[in-house]
Amino acid sequence: MEECISVFDMLKIGVGPSSSHTLGPWRAAERFLGELRNQDLLHQTTSFKVDLYGSLSLTGKGHATDLAVMLGLSGQDPETIPVKDIAGIIKEIEDTNQINLGNEHIIPFSFLMDIVFNKNFLPFHANGLTFTATLDGKSKYEQTYYSIGGGFVVVEERINAKKKLEIKCAFPFPIQNAEELLNYTISENKTISEIVYENEKSMRSEEDIHRELMRIWSTMLECMYIGCHSEGILPGGLNVRRRAFDMHQNLIGLANYNSPQEWLECIRKTEVKFRQILKWVSCFALAVNEVNAALGRVVTAPTNGSAGVIPAVLMYYLVIENHEAGEKEIKQFLMVAGEIGSIFKKGSTISAAMGGCQAEIGVSSAMAAAALCEVMGGTPDQVLMAAEIAMEHHLGLTCDPIGGLVQIPCIERNTMGAIKAINAAELAMETDAKNAKVPLDKVIDTMWQTAKDMNSKYKETSEGGLAVTVNMADC
Repeated sequence: MEECISVFDMLKIGVGPSSSHTLGPWRAAERFLGELRNQDLLHQTTSFKVDLYGSLSLTGKGHATDLAVMLGLSGQDPETIPVKDIAGIIKEIEDTNQINLGNEHIIPFSFLMDIVFNKNFLPFHANGLTFTATLDGKSKYEQTYYSIGGGFVVVEERINAKKKLEIKCAFPFPIQNAEELLNYTISENKTISEIVYENEKSMRSEEDIHRELMRIWSTMLECMYIGCHSEGILPGGLNVRRRAFDMHQNLIGLANYNSPQEWLECIRKTEVKFRQILKWVSCFALAVNEVNAALGRVVTAPTNGSAGVIPAVLMYYLVIENHEAGEKEIKQFLMVAGEIGSIFKKGSTISAAMGGCQAEIGVSSAMAAAALCEVMGGTPDQVLMAAEIAMEHHLGLTCDPIGGLVQIPCIERNTMGAIKAINAAELAMETDAKNAKVPLDKVIDTMWQTAKDMNSKYKETSEGGLAVTVNMADC
């Protein structure tokens, strides 16, 4: 089966802290409401129950899965909901013991009783959830969804049905792996971003592509801006203090600006000393993931937990490497990053519940490394080498969040992923690709085998690693 995965599938705008545990369940709730509407069952619904399974249950509280489900059932959209309204919507549900389904039908709902955390795993995927609507107090309508990482949501029956069909991708250059991508660049004499652009044009207009790519970048830039200008303690009980604010203040001093774009230009004009470069990159990554941890709006890249890597590396390119770069290079960067992410999704996984943190930080680092390599002038085979180098040095990385929160070690890991991406791009640029020993497809295969071999307690369950050796009460 050939999959057509767009850049805009890999880079989604949503609310933190997790694409698989927050955005995915939110979208699943929206889909279930859609099914009820399509069958004229929404207004017949008298009660509602949501069952969370596996990783969604084990770390659902820390990942705000229950809040995401309630927001989705309330008809809120993660791309557009004012973040400041979230707390009020949740409080009203809790105080009234009612929920306004789709913002059109009020029914009784207890968030303590009607969202059930089941520790057992469903066989199809580690992130399962079942919605059950009771109709007129008698019959029931239910559906099970799986949040498979990056905000992607599937139904098992539909996936199995697709496997029985010969489905051809509509892209002019259908890509399942890195080798196919490289072959297209050779046969068409195009860069990777040019191949991706041709595929995107088969689905939407050039104006739409431009607008959506710039909207993604605008969201990333605003997220970094907010994170660098927000103080305080992150929610969740770990008492993690935001660090991007102080780091940013120490770096930028008494500069004047009034918007994210002015801020970007201000940093570009700042004389950045060599020893400050890593601090700036870390600051950008910290800023994004502190916003993410506070249920702010971020871009999944490819997940919320790894959302800081790609913006930090792109910002590095704009403020350190190329002050003349503009929209052309930004779009080029995002298209390459999205394509590399899609290849990892097809050949392995981008779900930490399936593959550990190598599937999140590792993939995001590979995406960022490849994108940086191309905008810095790397050849297509060097671009793929950069992705390979970045992932090779994240293989086996576990997902062991303390308290089930996307904070420790997740926030700092984004700084490491960004710095490794820059290092990987530089190494690839200085290497003759003919001397490469490990093709990207081989490292993707290895990542998937590693994921399958990894003990489940290291896959976003908070049952191993730092999650059990560090007592949350002592933090």
